[in-house]
Amino acid sequence: MQAHPPMYFKNRLYYLLLAVGGLVVMAGLYAVHLMEEHGHVISGMNNQIVWGVPHVFAIFMIVAASGVLNVASIGSVFGKALYKARAPLASLLSIAMLAGGLTVLMLDLGRPDRVIVAATNTNLTSVFAWNVVLYSGMFALVVIYLWTMMERRMNPYTKPAGFAVFAWRFILTTGTGLIFAFLTARQAYGSALLPPMFIVLSFAWGLAVFHLVQTVLYVWNDKVLDTAILSRKKNLLGVFILASLYMVAMYHMTNLYFAQQKAFERFILVDGGIYPNLFWWGYVVLGNLIPLALIYWPGLGKTRSVFAASLMVVLGAFSLLYVFIIGGQAFPLNIFPGYATTSSFGDGQIAAYSPSIYEFLLGFAGLAIAFITTTVSVRVLNFMPQDKHYITD
Repeated sequence: MQAHPPMYFKNRLYYLLLAVGGLVVMAGLYAVHLMEEHGHVISGMNNQIVWGVPHVFAIFMIVAASGVLNVASIGSVFGKALYKARAPLASLLSIAMLAGGLTVLMLDLGRPDRVIVAATNTNLTSVFAWNVVLYSGMFALVVIYLWTMMERRMNPYTKPAGFAVFAWRFILTTGTGLIFAFLTARQAYGSALLPPMFIVLSFAWGLAVFHLVQTVLYVWNDKVLDTAILSRKKNLLGVFILASLYMVAMYHMTNLYFAQQKAFERFILVDGGIYPNLFWWGYVVLGNLIPLALIYWPGLGKTRSVFAASLMVVLGAFSLLYVFIIGGQAFPLNIFPGYATTSSFGDGQIAAYSPSIYEFLLGFAGLAIAFITTTVSVRVLNFMPQDKHYITD
C-alpha cells in the first residue's frame, strides 16, 4: 500500500482545483455584470452603506498582501536565514492577494473603466489618488524584488530591493488606513490611530495567510515543517495577535474617552445587533483568544494547532472588517450635534444592510484570483521554501 497519493491523482486534483477557482472567478464576473446591468439596487448596498461585503474582502486582501511581506523583510532586511528562504513565496502571495483585492475593489465601484481618469488626472488632495501610485508601485517593487531573488546574477541587489519593499509596504498600509482616517463624515473613522492600527493588523493577517499557504504546500509535497521553524513562526504569530488586539482596544478606548463617540461605541460594542456579536465572538474570541490558546497552551502549538489558529485569525479579520466598514456606515451621521434629526431619507436612523449573493460572489472571486495566481506560479516556478533540513513524512 502506497503511503502517498500517486502523482497522477495529484495532477488531476490540481487541475480540478484550478477549474473550481476559474468557475468562482466566472461567477464573480457574472455577478458584476448583473450589478452593472440592473444597478447596485440588486445588492444589499444602499445610499447609506455604499461599501459592502466586497470591500470587506478587498481591504482584507490588500492589508494582508502588505503584511505577508513581513516574512520577506525579516529575511532580506534583517538577515534571518529562516525567513529568507520564504521570501520568494511571501512576495508571490503579496502580488496574488493585491491583484485579487484590487480586482474586487475596482469592480465594486460601479465604473471600473473610469480608473483611467484617476490614473491620468492626478488629484494630490485625494487619498484615493495616492493609492493609484501606491498600488502600482507595490506591484513593480515586489516584481523587481522577486527578480533579484530568483536570478543569480541579480542576487547582489536583493537587500536594496528588500529595503525598498519594506518601506513601501509601510507607506501602502498607511495609505489604506488614511482612507478611513481622513473620512471625518463617519463617526467610526476620522482617527489618527487607524494608520498604525492597520499596519499592526497587517502583520498578524499576513503571517496567518502565509502559514496557511505554506502548510498546504508542505502537505502537498509530502514534507513536514521542522519543529524549530514552526515554533519560531507560531511565537511570532502570537506576538502579532497580541499587538493587533492591543491596537484595536486602544482605538475603541480612545473613542470612549470622547463624549460624542459614546453613542457610536455603545452601538458597535453593545446594542448594535450583529455588529457587537461579530466583534466580541467573531473577532475577539474566535480571531484572537482561541488562536492564542492554540499557540501557547501547553501540549498544543503543533502543525495542526497553528494551522487552525491561522485560519481563525483570518476569520476574525473578516469579522473585524465587517464591523468596522459596514457598522461604521450603518450608524447615523451626527449632522446637528445635540438635536434629533428625522426625514424620509433615513436621517438619524440606523441603516439596514443585508448582503446579497452577488456581493459574496464578487468577494470570493477575488480570493479565487489570488488562489489561481499562487497555484499556477508555484507549479511553474520553484517557490517552495528551501530549508537546509526538513523531515520527510
